[in-house]
Amino acid sequence: MLDDKIPLKVEELNRTGNKVEAYNLVWADEFEMDGAPDKTKWGFNIGNGSNGWGNNESQYYTDRLANAKIDNGHLVITAKKEAINNFYYSSARMLTKDKFEFTYGKIEIRAKLPYGGGTWPAFWLLGANIDEVGWPKCGEIDIMEHVGNNLNTVQSAIHTPSSFGNTSNLGGQNIDNVSGEFHIYTLEWTNEELIFAVDNNVHYTYKPLEINDKTWPFNEDMFIILNIAMGGNLGGKIDPEFKEAKMLIDYVRVYQK
Repeated sequence: MLDDKIPLKVEELNRTGNKVEAYNLVWADEFEMDGAPDKTKWGFNIGNGSNGWGNNESQYYTDRLANAKIDNGHLVITAKKEAINNFYYSSARMLTKDKFEFTYGKIEIRAKLPYGGGTWPAFWLLGANIDEVGWPKCGEIDIMEHVGNNLNTVQSAIHTPSSFGNTSNLGGQNIDNVSGEFHIYTLEWTNEELIFAVDNNVHYTYKPLEINDKTWPFNEDMFIILNIAMGGNLGGKIDPEFKEAKMLIDYVRVYQK
């Protein structure tokens, strides 16, 4: 919950320990009102997309409360095993496209990740110009991805025209108990680098030697996506005993200087 204890400015330290310009909170969802997510902040992708959203995923995304709701101060995204529209799993994919888009800043999510083989939760950004230029030219920043078949290993990745799909631009770290405890997943995005961290521990920095339209499509607005995929190219084999898994999100916050 955002209250008087949470400052609107966040004082940062650079890598030498010196103070740098403070960040200002510019957008947030604290998920305080039980029920459906705020329609002024979030939309939904519906269906399975083309070729399982390009990744051979097995879920059908809905906007039902059964798959996405706010409960007791948390956004709860639920992946379920059920027959739905000729698919066998349901889930939700929420996005801020056309509602909130931004360039540069610090974005963070405090979340507890789902448990189970085949689950593939993600917190990521896509270029707002995707409808005009397509993917990967629009750019994609995967702030947090977790594979249930590789429990407690969290990954961040970059997709650009120079490296996409099975990209070489990625890094990660092992985190204790990602499904049983909340952790803070963070991206700091400037005009020349992307820094990824979990609980303030940096695990990957993307800073290309040459910044051009092939390596750096990240000077345009991007929007936020939250989802749980099932199976697919990264999620892998789904546990035949899988029934349901939840991602609990305490907040999403965006800061800018």
